[in-house]
Amino acid sequence: MSNLAYIEHYTKEDYKHWDKQWELIYGQPYAMAPSPMFGHQYISMKIARQLDVALDDCANCYALFETDVEFYDDTIVRPDCMVVCGLFKDYITRSPALIFEIISPSSAKRDEQLKFELYEKEGVKYYTIVYPQNKTAKVYKLKDGKYIKEGDFFNEKYTFDINSCSIEFDFDFIWQKNK
Repeated sequence: MSNLAYIEHYTKEDYKHWDKQWELIYGQPYAMAPSPMFGHQYISMKIARQLDVALDDCANCYALFETDVEFYDDTIVRPDCMVVCGLFKDYITRSPALIFEIISPSSAKRDEQLKFELYEKEGVKYYTIVYPQNKTAKVYKLKDGKYIKEGDFFNEKYTFDINSCSIEFDFDFIWQKNK
């Protein structure tokens, strides 16, 4: 009898039968919070609104929120907000250009470590981690295959250069009613 623990490995075929409150990373399931809290949803909408408006004149890029991204047969994540470029049929199967994850106590380690490494490996150009309690956001930009921290943002603006589009993002906008 082996002393090794049995570790189950799931794929997108298994994922299709779940209740959609899960993410699948390298074959391992991760439960998502049952429903994001008011503050989380409010910040997510402020981010998505700003991204959507900034992309009005960009013919090839789109702002999305809470949409599955299938990186591999065994890795499907649902970022809070993102920008994707190009044409897609039914599912997002290419790396987004920009991802925002909003930290909650239950997701902090996953967003700061596991997803950080996944997004870096998959070539997501910008990864922004939002900390509602501190009213700050950390912006990382992919350079030579590694994320380099661009800075911590509270009330500053930052320009995300994506393909032929630029998004001037005002971080103060997402905290306006929470000051």
